[in-house]
Amino acid sequence: MMQTAEIKWIGKQQFVGMSPSGHAMVMDGDRATNVGPSPMEMLLMALAACSAVDVVIILQKKRQKLESLEVACSGERASETPKVWTKLELVYRLRGEITDEAAKQAITLSEEKYCSVAAMLRKTAELTWRYEIVA
Repeated sequence: MMQTAEIKWIGKQQFVGMSPSGHAMVMDGDRATNVGPSPMEMLLMALAACSAVDVVIILQKKRQKLESLEVACSGERASETPKVWTKLELVYRLRGEITDEAAKQAITLSEEKYCSVAAMLRKTAELTWRYEIVA
């Protein structure tokens, strides 16, 4: 089934985007005005969020006691236009009663099997990840 997102120009390089599920977000292509994330910044957030959802679900199924999860996504872009992401790194910071094995397996499953954003971005970027379990 086709899903449709819409954007509306609101001046300068600013747009209001509406997701297929009805959620609005302001985006800004000009870092000088910076009233919202750029479309490329949103891809970093989308990758982190997509994988985080998978990790939470997998750890719950493994009966791990996850208390918090933070995912930082850093990237490098190509120097030539189109300036696609060429290197992406995800750093997972997990807190709770989680075994090292469960954390590693959940992240691996997300990155290699379930995360559709990772699957798309891997076409242009090298994806790496690391994690830490914080007491």
